[in-house]
Parts: sequence; structure tokens; C-alpha cells
Amino acid sequence: MGTYVNKIDGKTRPNFLASEIGLVQKTRLIPDTMGAEDGTRKIVKAGTVFPANDQTAQGIVFEDVDVTYGDRIASVIVAGRIYKNRLPAEPVAGTGESDSAVIALQKSGIVFEDAPETTRA
Repeated sequence: MGTYVNKIDGKTRPNFLASEIGLVQKTRLIPDTMGAEDGTRKIVKAGTVFPANDQTAQGIVFEDVDVTYGDRIASVIVAGRIYKNRLPAEPVAGTGESDSAVIALQKSGIVFEDAPETTRA
């Protein structure tokens, strides 16, 4: 019996969920225009503010979404506790409600926290 090894090059980020308690996800259509080139694929990274990082923000993409071949259905977090400093791009704080993704997301039920620093020997 043989052994199979699958090596994946890259780096991983710690999870951005502060708690699964109170987490609410909704199904949304993720447009391919949100994707960024990642090698030969077009990916929307987990933790991306949906649909845009401004006052129109409705939630945060729950997991990586491959939009190489067009729009895809995916889970978007609309309420819950999130580590803001672990997101790929922090939500725009802005100067008021008219340009703030943070305020729009907080109104929908997302609570932002700062992740504790972890030191490993």
C-alpha cells in the first residue's frame, strides 16, 4: 500500500472568526469582478468585505471563492464576532456613515475585535 503526499505551497492566515456563537451567514452571489488573480485562478479571499469595502458593505465572505469561470454562490457573514486585524484588508472606517464599511457592517450585526497576539517558541 502506497503513501500519497500532497504538498501545497503558500502561507496560511489564522482564522478571522472570534467566535462561532451568534454567527449568521447568508447565501450571496459573488461577482467575478471581486476576484484577484492567484496564479491561474481568480479568487475572492475569505474575509473580503462584500460587495465593496465602503458604505454598501453587507457582510464578509466566509471562505475562499473561486470565480475563475464567472460569478459563484457563497456564504457571507452578516452577523457575528470577527477579528478585524486578521482580515485580508481591514474594513474602511471612514469619517461618517456615508463612507464607512465598519458602520455598515456593525449595523448588520458584525462585532469587531482585535485578535490577541500569539507567540510560539
